Amino acid sequence: MDKPLLRALQPQPIQHRGRPAILLRDPLRLRPHSVALPQQLAPLLALCDGTRDAAGLRAALAVRAGVRVGLESLEAVIREMDEALLFDNERFATAVAAAEREYREAPFRSPVLAGESYPADPAELRSLLASYEEGSHGEKDLPPQEGLLRGVICPHIDYQRGGPVYARVWRAAQEALRGAELIVILGTDHLGGAPLTLTRQHYATPWGMLPTAIEVVDALAEAIGPAAYRDELHHRVEHSIELAAVWLHHVLGDATPGVVPILCGSFQRFIEDQRDAKDDPILDAAVRVLGRIVSERRCVVVAAADLAHVGPAFGDAYPVDFVRRARVKGADDAMLQAIGDGDETGFLRQLQEERDVRRVCGLPPIYVLLRILGETRGTLLDYTLCPADTQNGSFVSICGMLFT
Repeated sequence: MDKPLLRALQPQPIQHRGRPAILLRDPLRLRPHSVALPQQLAPLLALCDGTRDAAGLRAALAVRAGVRVGLESLEAVIREMDEALLFDNERFATAVAAAEREYREAPFRSPVLAGESYPADPAELRSLLASYEEGSHGEKDLPPQEGLLRGVICPHIDYQRGGPVYARVWRAAQEALRGAELIVILGTDHLGGAPLTLTRQHYATPWGMLPTAIEVVDALAEAIGPAAYRDELHHRVEHSIELAAVWLHHVLGDATPGVVPILCGSFQRFIEDQRDAKDDPILDAAVRVLGRIVSERRCVVVAAADLAHVGPAFGDAYPVDFVRRARVKGADDAMLQAIGDGDETGFLRQLQEERDVRRVCGLPPIYVLLRILGETRGTLLDYTLCPADTQNGSFVSICGMLFT
């Protein structure tokens, strides 16, 4: 390899053979193996910017970080990283092209979390979800719903932590969903990616296949342009839409209408530049198409979205104590008020003003849902903070909401 260029990764600190290390793996899971990079070589990640060969990297490590490593040893590390597809190069491009062909030629998008995050056996899965439904009965009275159901916010956290909130929101929406002609599922694209990423594939669950409304996807793709499928492989590994699709299939069964699965990419550019997302041409084109479809058909838009991510598990210096939990909940309350009012501008502005310090990963799908629905009112059904580490110092907040 001449001058390695590192791809966008999410390094994870680990202990490897009793020593601190950094776990590196391909976010697209094109290769099963990962790399445990010794902690002292961490500066290598910033230096792999496509401007240095192995000798240049060795020299830069010594000068900039005071790290001395033999050339052969460094070349071995670079080869291992290359084989794991961690560099943006021809090897990676070839693997992506092959994976795209395989994904698009398959009869459906397979449920990647089945057997890991939830049971792959249909009967066991049905029993698990029913247990969450039974636990949510009588816990809180469902508020009365007035008007036609137009939208839903549900979590995309694992069922073990978010099961009761999933059950509450999908139980409340079940009857109205039975009359829907089309269901749009907006999920967070945790890999970043294009503003919106489409797929013509059908999403499968352990009970079978949910039909994708191909004609709607094609109309969106025509409006969005070449970016529509640029990151389609993200659908292959992203869990946000899948976890909502399983509950949708659970409550509707084979009567599920056409589904439009859309991944929503990062809004970091709007946070950093303090720009209005309404200026984005891709979002604007898609909202116009979907807004017209929603006005013509009985359509329900689902945002599979978690809220705040706070604590050391997400990069904060200190655990979340009682005082900070109260502050997070207060900020979430203000945010949920704007969401419930259908105020996408106020919702985005709040996160811009606080520089998204709560890491609200559901920002993109919730914002797009509000843009599509236009004038609407949301009713909050449930809200909770879920633990995110064994020390109980990190949390993810989630909610369930219906829009009429």
